Amino acid sequence: MIKAVFFDLYHTLVRYEPPREELQTKALKELGIDVKPEIFRRPLVIADEFIYQEIARTTLSQRSKEEQMALWAQYQRIVLREAGIEADDNLVMDLLGKMRQFNMKLVLYDDVVPAFTELRNRGLILGLISNVDRDLNTLLKDTGLLALLDITVTSQDAGVNKPNPEIFWKALRRAGVKAAESIYVGDQYQIDVLGANKAGMKGILLDRGGFFSDINDCPRIRRLTEIINHLGG
Repeated sequence: MIKAVFFDLYHTLVRYEPPREELQTKALKELGIDVKPEIFRRPLVIADEFIYQEIARTTLSQRSKEEQMALWAQYQRIVLREAGIEADDNLVMDLLGKMRQFNMKLVLYDDVVPAFTELRNRGLILGLISNVDRDLNTLLKDTGLLALLDITVTSQDAGVNKPNPEIFWKALRRAGVKAAESIYVGDQYQIDVLGANKAGMKGILLDRGGFFSDINDCPRIRRLTEIINHLGG
């Protein structure tokens, strides 16, 4: 019997507005490269996997400004390479500069409230487990998540990052449930799904873009409302 459902934060519950692919297109156009936003959807997902694995090893706050800049430069190289755009160091750094000038806010995906409402109606505990090493209170208030969540555990709270099982166990202890009684939903296979599985939870991969059809050793959903199909009982 599932008693609790935990979630990742970025690209699982919240997204950037305007969408990142639109800003990538806008920045490149200002640099003389005209492409359509659609070509960046998969490249951004691939680059996200790189950045989150790096953050899992060493959080951004533990890196120097130079190290952070090098990390984001590599992120942009991956995005451009996967989009089929040749990029030298000058283009990468110019693109980074342009992207830093844009104002983005975080908003909920449109399936969050319907999914949470259904899960809440079934009496489930709802929690957040995120590799964020800063206070999330303002973000959770601004997005409306604070009122939706029962439990929030960050890497700052736990002292470790996903996929270390201890961050998952800390959330389970707060919820008062066993690992086998819980689900964890995230958009990263290595960090979220395998991390949750190692902790004894049921990991579910959120594949909004349908880019991971090759992954078949875990449940894979396109929208959060599909979680209902994986509750058992």
